[in-house]
Amino acid sequence: MSDQKPQTFASHARYVPAYHFVLFFILLLNLGYAGMHVWRHARTPQAWVYAVLAVGLMMLYWYARTFATTVQNRVIRLEETLRMERLLPADLKPRIGELALGQIIALRFASDAELPDLVRKVLDERIADKKVIKALVKDWRADHLRA
Repeated sequence: MSDQKPQTFASHARYVPAYHFVLFFILLLNLGYAGMHVWRHARTPQAWVYAVLAVGLMMLYWYARTFATTVQNRVIRLEETLRMERLLPADLKPRIGELALGQIIALRFASDAELPDLVRKVLDERIADKKVIKALVKDWRADHLRA
């Protein structure tokens, strides 16, 4: 994908403005308006239906993202486990199971050449913080397909 900008630790986070900011703000305004409507017209069933729908839309927003992220993380775990089985030396392969999901997710940005040493460092020094692990990556392997 030559039209993609190079990724680094500083630029790898991905936000979709229309989803993360615009849609969230619209749904938040809707929820606030529904709450105000219930406050003013608490005796009407329509006010309560509107409030319940507003809460449901917020839940839909939240769970749509959560479910997609969970599937993405499972795919990353599988993909990176297969990659590590292929690239790690024999003494490290049995230790793949010691890696937590967050560590695996952070390690996916390491190039094939630096992955074995970085996995050893993460395991031996018990580095759990994803940001710390990502900051250790010297040769960044971009992931342009993440959601």
